Amino acid sequence: MPRSKKGKRGFTKPGSLRQEVLQLSAKASPLLKGIKNGVKAESGASDDDLMSDVLSHYSSASESTSVLEEGTGGESVDEQTAQEETEDKLKQCIDNLTDKSAKTRLAALESLRLAFSSRVLYDFLTERRLTISDCLERSLKKGSSDEQAAAATVFALLCIQLGGGAESEEGFKMLRPIFTTILIDSGANLAARQRCARALGMCCYVSTAEDGEDLVKSLALLESVFMSSYPSRDGTLPTLKSGTSGLHCAALQAWSLLVTLCPASRLSELLDIHLPKLQACLQSSDVNYRIAVGETIALLVELGRDLDEDFEVDDAESLCVSLKSLATDGNKHRAKNDRRKQRSIFREVLHYIENDDFTEEKIRFGLESVFIDSWTRRRIYDAFKEMMESGVRYQLQYNPLLRDIFQLGPPLILGAAVRGNKISRFEKHLFNAAAFKARTKQRNKVRDKRADVM
Repeated sequence: MPRSKKGKRGFTKPGSLRQEVLQLSAKASPLLKGIKNGVKAESGASDDDLMSDVLSHYSSASESTSVLEEGTGGESVDEQTAQEETEDKLKQCIDNLTDKSAKTRLAALESLRLAFSSRVLYDFLTERRLTISDCLERSLKKGSSDEQAAAATVFALLCIQLGGGAESEEGFKMLRPIFTTILIDSGANLAARQRCARALGMCCYVSTAEDGEDLVKSLALLESVFMSSYPSRDGTLPTLKSGTSGLHCAALQAWSLLVTLCPASRLSELLDIHLPKLQACLQSSDVNYRIAVGETIALLVELGRDLDEDFEVDDAESLCVSLKSLATDGNKHRAKNDRRKQRSIFREVLHYIENDDFTEEKIRFGLESVFIDSWTRRRIYDAFKEMMESGVRYQLQYNPLLRDIFQLGPPLILGAAVRGNKISRFEKHLFNAAAFKARTKQRNKVRDKRADVM
């Protein structure tokens, strides 16, 4: 039977708890004094709080020991109980999607977004996918702008959870016309249109075939959104309304994700149409849109070189001049963080265009890692990260769809001993305190306001 929260601290032999706690407190007292002087000012923690951490550390250790002594039976019961509690909460959230209160529906959508991002729920959702799809369709059609935006994100996560099979394809065919209606409606809320653009790209990427009709229609729809930022015939960029650049950025990134699925014949046509226009958009006044354009140019060049080793960009010299200018931009009227981010990205883009060399990145999760070694893999990883936020690492570890996309093989099965080998809360607190102190000392050595630190 699962243990109640009240009984966690007393799960040891009678008469041993008090003595061991006192011993542990005596050992920890010097550490607590050191922390009191070095860290207490920043965290605001009291001695009682720190002692509570010690007791929590002891409680966690005694609990894990007792579980191992009981064998695997207690662990499986706990996992099953936690799974049942999670499913009960999700059922309630699904029921709340039809509530009359808009606030209740919005809270339910947020709860589902967090659950779909941080767990793998294929079996649970397969049985309820039609119910959830119907509720999301109602929210997209009749809900407020906030509800529409939340419903679009939840539906994209639902497609990822269902694994890109027939179930997600069926749901996408049902909701794609609604995404289309919201995207082409110039009077709709920009935030809702932006979320719909990202959801459309992700759902299409996950659920459609490479040469399918849905892919062609989705590409055309996203193009119709961001092409309004292309230069006019005289070469001047249009003046956009406030917030429109965010929509164009989302549409362009969703479009570039789908371009990675295009067959060679379609890809050659897209390169001829969009590369010259995108080069002109590097002069956009919005920093995020400039960065999205630069990354898309690098992606298209990479795909072109995959098709033909001798592929060259038209007017490559002019492109490199523009990229170099953005990679060294020091205009003071732009925010410092924007300048730093822009220079970093465009240095990578310029380096790739000139030398055909990509800066590899390693993403760690659990006991594994995935290597981002191309612009294509970066766009795919960024798209999932934007959709699932901090839950992307968990999904990489356990979601079969993501593991298949990144060629990671079946999920690893870890034993109880491996899963239980985690740093305790108190040890983590001490480690963070030591790391903070060392980092502060190191930064103080170079913290000279007169130094030009890049």
